Amino acid sequence: MTTLFAIITALLYVFQRYLDYRVLKKVFGIALFLQIFYILGHYMGGWPFPTPTAMIQIIIVSALGVALGVIFSRIWPIPQHKGFERIFRTFLIMVPSLGLGIGLQIILQGAQATQAIYLMFALAAWIGSGHFIRTEEKKVEKPIGSLFSRIKVKT
Repeated sequence: MTTLFAIITALLYVFQRYLDYRVLKKVFGIALFLQIFYILGHYMGGWPFPTPTAMIQIIIVSALGVALGVIFSRIWPIPQHKGFERIFRTFLIMVPSLGLGIGLQIILQGAQATQAIYLMFALAAWIGSGHFIRTEEKKVEKPIGSLFSRIKVKT
């Protein structure tokens, strides 16, 4: 199943035009952090050592999460100013990504999961959702009045 998700993820990144080099840097940065976290957890906390399959699953989950965040960001760009819209937007990306992450966890690792894939997916989606930032458009003032008041008369 991991191989199938790897192929789907690779095809998504090849054919989606918004998933560029910057997005790949984000994916590998998140995956590297998570892999170091689990390796340190093995030596410091007695967790099971991540297998090569688990390492590949971490990369896949990070890539799919960032892709979800970037596509969400393209639909609804993050506003420049802090406020309620940012909080609401974060809530709207996190709740579905946690649900999708739980589904990925069950599909990829089954009932005996060794990594928290659902949290990785939600974290990657949240980080990816800051890819596009809304720019303020200049407001063009339209003249008020009738059509005749806007016509210039040559004298």
